[in-house]
Amino acid sequence: MKLTPDSLLTHLEQSLSPAYLVSGDDPLLTGEAADAIRAKAKATGFTERDVHFMERGADWNEVRASTGTLSLFGSRRLVEIRLPSGKPGANGNSTLSDLLARQDPDTLFLILTPRLDRDAQGAEWVRSIETRGAWVQVWPVDADRLVSWLRARCRRMKLEVSDDALELLAERTEGNLLAASQELEKLGLIAPGGRANADTVLESVADSARFDVFQLGEAVLAGDAPRALRVLAGLRAEGVEPTLVLWSLTKAIRDIWSAVASGGLRQGGWQRQAAALEKGVRRARSLSFSALATRAARADRMIKGRLTGNAWDEIALLAADICSIPAVPAPQSMLK
Repeated sequence: MKLTPDSLLTHLEQSLSPAYLVSGDDPLLTGEAADAIRAKAKATGFTERDVHFMERGADWNEVRASTGTLSLFGSRRLVEIRLPSGKPGANGNSTLSDLLARQDPDTLFLILTPRLDRDAQGAEWVRSIETRGAWVQVWPVDADRLVSWLRARCRRMKLEVSDDALELLAERTEGNLLAASQELEKLGLIAPGGRANADTVLESVADSARFDVFQLGEAVLAGDAPRALRVLAGLRAEGVEPTLVLWSLTKAIRDIWSAVASGGLRQGGWQRQAAALEKGVRRARSLSFSALATRAARADRMIKGRLTGNAWDEIALLAADICSIPAVPAPQSMLK
């Protein structure tokens, strides 16, 4: 079966499967899901815990030997296998499939991986997990759902936070759920009577937002200039290389151009990315692709030191141009 972090809690209240796979890139949500499984396992009598870190090239025979020996104290055992790459290889795939097929009532498996790509999801051991156990897929909480995620977390903490305070908290911790959780815990300690408003948040919450270049590309495709510039400022503050940031913007331009030239959107891809690209295509008539190319070339030359100017400022102007909100007209020549 497939579960979400929320449905996992309901599932664990009712039963405990013989095997669990927790996959995802968010450390807070994956960590909490794994902790919930460990706690339920311990309460059910799985008092021993055997942990294996299976890096590339690791010896899977050690895992076989470990699970094949009797427990030291004759108790039930949780076998935790961590796969940093999410791909155990042929030997790992065979080993995991065999272990999962044993159906030993005294052994519970917990496998932790980053987000699995399409090829990894089709592996035999993953299918075995779905058949005999549960697969908890952890997805990032995007900006549109962050406020509701914070509100639900506040309810569990019995903390009353006003809507404007939640909006402010979401803005300051976007992309960093661990920081958001920590800030809520802090508010729970300092908020009088367990109630917090925007002023309380302003006084206590640091700006812990974390962004990546893919969020920037999504924002400019959607034409959301305020968000694009906010993400851009965050990337600059985090020390992301301007070359990588410029790549995300030029990729957005190419995606719009390709979609228009082919007469439609390509199938597949992330749903949010596809929705943003659709908005970009609808906006394509207002875009001057030659001017965008000129602006991108100017930014590239500034990054390489071949043209005087601030590359980050030029990148910001390019982001505004893609959003169809040009701040400064692009020079006729990239050499100016």
